[in-house]
Amino acid sequence: MNKSGHQFWQNSNIELESEVKVIDEDVMIENNIDKFDLQVIEAKLTKARTQLILDKPFLGNLVLRLPLKAAGSWCRTSATDAKSFYYNPSFINQLNNHQVKFVLIHEALHCALTHFSRRGNRLKHKWDLACDFAINPLLVKEGFHPPLDLPIFHKYQGMIAEEIYPMIDDSIDTKPMDQHLYDDNPKDDVSESDGELREDDLPNSSAKDNDKNNHQNNTNSSDLADKPSPLTPDEIQQLSSKWQKNLASSAQFAQQAGKLDGEFVKLIDFFLQPQFSWQSLLSQYMFSFAGDDFSYARPSRRSGNAILPSLRSSQIDMTIAIDTSGSISKDNIDEFVTEVNAIKSNIRASITLIACDEKVSKELIWRFEAWEELTFPASLGGGKGTNFNPVFDYVGEQDTASSVLIYFTDAKGKFPEFEPNYPVMWLVKGRENVPWGYRIQLN
Repeated sequence: MNKSGHQFWQNSNIELESEVKVIDEDVMIENNIDKFDLQVIEAKLTKARTQLILDKPFLGNLVLRLPLKAAGSWCRTSATDAKSFYYNPSFINQLNNHQVKFVLIHEALHCALTHFSRRGNRLKHKWDLACDFAINPLLVKEGFHPPLDLPIFHKYQGMIAEEIYPMIDDSIDTKPMDQHLYDDNPKDDVSESDGELREDDLPNSSAKDNDKNNHQNNTNSSDLADKPSPLTPDEIQQLSSKWQKNLASSAQFAQQAGKLDGEFVKLIDFFLQPQFSWQSLLSQYMFSFAGDDFSYARPSRRSGNAILPSLRSSQIDMTIAIDTSGSISKDNIDEFVTEVNAIKSNIRASITLIACDEKVSKELIWRFEAWEELTFPASLGGGKGTNFNPVFDYVGEQDTASSVLIYFTDAKGKFPEFEPNYPVMWLVKGRENVPWGYRIQLN
């Protein structure tokens, strides 16, 4: 355990080489290529890649998309710029074959899942951690062995980086296992929550001094790759398209070999399906219940004898339930309420808003008529377990049937045994499935 309280992967069978120096909690690895034969190190990596192609063709095919490049002292462990796999020879030398596979796959998945194009305005340090936390539990579950002292957060199993990011404490003292070079802008690091500069960004750092000495004194210094520049917006767009094709072709390759299974099947389906914003899907779904339509009903006698189409409008009665078990943040709910208001302004809909964790209380039910704006109550209570049954029981007891029920949740709870006779839409934050109804991924 470190002071963050999370568990580390430990393997007592592997001893650190003498090249490793521990400074505080960070492992600093000297990168003196005089002590190693780069061809031997590269052969170690090539062997691991070959075994992956045979045993795990989906992952092996992705790994082969990244050329191997031995790096200078700027690389602490391993790194990628979505174009190549950079590695510290000293770091690779101390790993066993299983751990080498883990590192190779880790970098390839950063690229295949297009982490380099999805950060947006998020803090780089937290985003880098979120990307690592999304990958590492998945690889451990698939039987791969991570390097020493790598934090594995099993609570993030099955989640993507966007879902993990808001769950990471700003004060976390963990650092990424590798370096994500695709948007490695020093200006970003200055504004990070820990207020620290990375060692390789310091103008007079020992890492740069070592790199300079290697170039002056080592005859093999030309074999070490320099730190690449961050990607340009055009490169990001091109590489995103390229890696999506790589993901699809690797999946097809593994499927043909009969070796595509496990958690990666779900991952592939999720990232290869067309991506639409949940706001757009919610809007389409709600408008499908709008009562505006042309009618040929006989008009009053004052209108004459001709029966002409006329636009008639009816009001829909909508129920919205919010899971208050603690997994849905206030920011998520605020965004949801804003979106519902925007849609509600264009259709005639009365809304019953219900807050529920494991039970429904009368004080946590609000009614908004069609002409009233949906507002966020001061408190939704909750914080306990999740049980969906009370909401469905309440809706079923009302005199007027609900036109539709929209449930805002992480889908981790007890579902009713039978599907109701009215439409149900689940806005899901997370990767959980629902037994019935229409599911929209909330990202």
